[in-house]
Amino acid sequence: MKKIYAYNHQPIYFDFKQTVERFFVEEIPLFNFINHGSYLILKIKKSDMSTFKLISVISQATNLKYRDIGYAGLKDKNATTIQYISIPREYEKDTISNITTKKIEILEKSYSKFPIKIGQLKGNKFAIILNRVTPKANLRIREVAQNIHKGGMPNYYGYQRFGEDNKSYIQGKEIAHSGKRLKGAKEKLLVSAYQSHLFNEWLSTRISISKIIDNNSLDRASQLLSYPKELIKVLAQQPNFFKLFIGDDMRYYPDGKSYPLQDFNLSCSRFLARLESPTGLICGAKTDRVLSDARYLEAKFDDAELYCLKGDRRFAWIWPENLSFSYNEKKAQLRFQFYLPKGSYATTFLEEIAKRTLK
Repeated sequence: MKKIYAYNHQPIYFDFKQTVERFFVEEIPLFNFINHGSYLILKIKKSDMSTFKLISVISQATNLKYRDIGYAGLKDKNATTIQYISIPREYEKDTISNITTKKIEILEKSYSKFPIKIGQLKGNKFAIILNRVTPKANLRIREVAQNIHKGGMPNYYGYQRFGEDNKSYIQGKEIAHSGKRLKGAKEKLLVSAYQSHLFNEWLSTRISISKIIDNNSLDRASQLLSYPKELIKVLAQQPNFFKLFIGDDMRYYPDGKSYPLQDFNLSCSRFLARLESPTGLICGAKTDRVLSDARYLEAKFDDAELYCLKGDRRFAWIWPENLSFSYNEKKAQLRFQFYLPKGSYATTFLEEIAKRTLK
C-alpha cells in the first residue's frame, strides 16, 4: 500500500536498520506482579530470536506445551528485546537449568496467581540507533518528533506485519476465504496480516481525507471528495487534524470503553486532550462495526467473509511519549528513545519522521 503521512515537513534522511545492535525494546507490564502464586514470571532478555522461537526453547527445556507458556506480545527477531513469560511454578527448576543458549538471559523472576495472556501489557519502551545523521538532521528529527509527541500520529501497522515481500496479506486473504479451519500459528499470522492490511488501507484513506480538508478551500475539498459543502464546513471546523465523523467509535485512551460519536464538540475536545481516540476496524468474527457516516467510510475495508479469526478495533491515532535523544556528532549517530502504547510500531513513528518507507 501507499502510506499517506500525516505531517507536511520535508523528508529527513538517516540510516536505519533493524538489528540486535541498533533496535531495543522493553515490555511494560500491565500490572505489577504480586510475587506469590502458582505461576513463575520470568523477565527475559533475548536477541536474534522471535517470541515464537523463545516459546519453543522454553517448551523444549520443560516439556511444556506451547499453550501453557504465557506471553503478552510478539517481539521481533531482529532486535534486542525484554519481555515477560509465565509458566507453571513447578517447572521453575527445569527452566532455569535447561536454558543454555547465550541468546537468552533471565533478568528477574517473580510469581503470580495468574498466567500472562496476550495483550496484557501497557506498552513498550524503545531505544533505536540511527546512523548517518548530520547535525542538521539531528535538529530536524528532534523538532519533528516533538511535534508528533504533541499532535499524535496515525497508528499504522508496521512493515513487520506483512512478511519479507510485504505481500503476506494476499495469502492471508486466500486462506480466510477458503472456508477451512485455520491450521497452526502460521496461517493465523497470514490471516492477521490481511486484517492489518485492510486496517492500514482504511487509515490511509482517513488521513488522505483529513489532509484534503486541511489543505484546500471548502469548494475545492468538496469537489475532490464529492462531499456536500456543508459537511466539509463542519469537518473543517474541527481543531484536530484527524477529522472525526458521526458514528466513529471513540475509545478512552490508552485503554477503556468506547462509544459512538454523536457530539463533535465533546469528542473533539477529548480527542485533543488525549483522553480518547477514534478506532478502526480489524474485521473478523464478533466485532463491533461503527455507525452512520463512519460506517460508510469503513465498509469498503470490511470483509464479511472473514470469520476464521476474531476481529477487534484498534486505535487510529496515538501519541508517542517519554522522548529522549543522545547525539554523537563524531559518529553521526543519534540514539532515540521513546514509549508507545501496546500494539504500536516504532518503525511507523520513524517512517512518519523520515516521510519514507524504511524497509
